[in-house]
Amino acid sequence: MDHPHYPWRPMVKRTPLRWPEGARVALCVIVNLEHMEWRPEEGSYWRREMSGGFGNRPFPDYTRKTHREYGHRVGIFRVLDALEAVGIRPTIAMDLMTAQNYPFLVEHCLGRGAEIIAHGVSVTQMITSEMKEAEEREYIARCIEGMREATGATPRGWLGPEFGESARTPGLLAEAGVEYVCDWTNDEQPYAMTTPSGSLISLPICLDLDDVNALWERRMDVERYAKLVRESLDRLLEDGETSGRLLVLNLRPWLVGQPFRIGFLEDTLEHVTAHEGVWTATGSEIVEWYREAAV
Repeated sequence: MDHPHYPWRPMVKRTPLRWPEGARVALCVIVNLEHMEWRPEEGSYWRREMSGGFGNRPFPDYTRKTHREYGHRVGIFRVLDALEAVGIRPTIAMDLMTAQNYPFLVEHCLGRGAEIIAHGVSVTQMITSEMKEAEEREYIARCIEGMREATGATPRGWLGPEFGESARTPGLLAEAGVEYVCDWTNDEQPYAMTTPSGSLISLPICLDLDDVNALWERRMDVERYAKLVRESLDRLLEDGETSGRLLVLNLRPWLVGQPFRIGFLEDTLEHVTAHEGVWTATGSEIVEWYREAAV
């Protein structure tokens, strides 16, 4: 390994992992609620190729901003309905500006039984290695405290805006009391990260099934995307006979909440949850079980 964040542990050398009641797959659905700023703060970093709209345009980029805002106004309710219909409690990755500017969404998500985890300040204010350590530490502390004030609970998990981190981020998250992080996309089981202080578990998202990666960046047909999710679950159930597997789906309401896509999501979720051996859980529930079960 050429970095210090975790030891390399191949799947075939691990002690078999067992999920509750003999489940072969733990399924977690993360729904991102991300605020795109009208005019980001000076010095902020965001992906210039950010999804939504028609690509980079001069200020004000109405198409991309309003395309993404659709998720907060319309799409989130369709996605939450689809999850509730099959008994999935979502994990909502909510950024600080959403929590502060859309208190209705905070209350609505909590009322649906969702877990809310921290998601940075906004999608237009990513963590990068350009930040000084003190600046990043303050950024993380501001997010955690702001989310605690907005939701009434300290967030236990973290997903960086656009998966953004610096080389220091895992250690700073653990230092701040964050219990799990979803930015690392390299496994089909949770695993412990190595940090200078504090415990931190990685809950890996399946990047190939991330909706932006599949539907926007790779321009995949929604029919094919839905088929990939089903095929992935079927194979994970097979592999999970020997050791439990994890499937973390990452969804954005402005994308999958569109009226021509939501039906495919509903059908896919029905297929996935109809299988015996699938445990649907929030990020915190999975991490708690893993801490007790892993050897």
